[in-house]
Amino acid sequence: MPYSAALIRKVRAHIRGGGVIAYATESCYGLGCDPRSYCAVRQILQLKNRPQSKGLILIADRYSRLRRYVLPPTLEQSMQLDLTWPGPHTWLMPASRHTPRWLRGRHESIAVRVTAHLDASELCRALRTALVSTSANRAGLKPLKTRSACFKAFGQNVLVLPGRVGARKTPSTIQHLLTGKIIRP
Repeated sequence: MPYSAALIRKVRAHIRGGGVIAYATESCYGLGCDPRSYCAVRQILQLKNRPQSKGLILIADRYSRLRRYVLPPTLEQSMQLDLTWPGPHTWLMPASRHTPRWLRGRHESIAVRVTAHLDASELCRALRTALVSTSANRAGLKPLKTRSACFKAFGQNVLVLPGRVGARKTPSTIQHLLTGKIIRP
């Protein structure tokens, strides 16, 4: 397990209290929080200077943690998901009625991914929740790749976790589940 039990307890208390974390993902550090916390999502958007209208990505260690946020896929759609998950493939899926506007922005869909990144997956498993996952950077700047860069950029506003960024050079692919259109290669 990449995280100690003590650190997981600290992270759990932090995100339950509406806090934001920075953690290693497939290609960079990500900013994350409890997707059910409006205050934490607003803090991420403010830290990044990102408009709410764009929407955010949710990651999890398994699909069951994402179910509440999406409409059930058809059998054919489930097979598509199974071909790419776990992995660096984000799907835009129709949002369920339980998905707040602050997560999906101006869209009727929500971006979700079952990650294969060991640290990020373990974090979701240990916390027993999906997490918001957006690159750790201010809008228009390059995503941060190290823990020290996150400390420098966000200071005490974010709980920065140890971890190793994956070898992927580009962010996850984003694809629309209903149309098959690739939004981000």
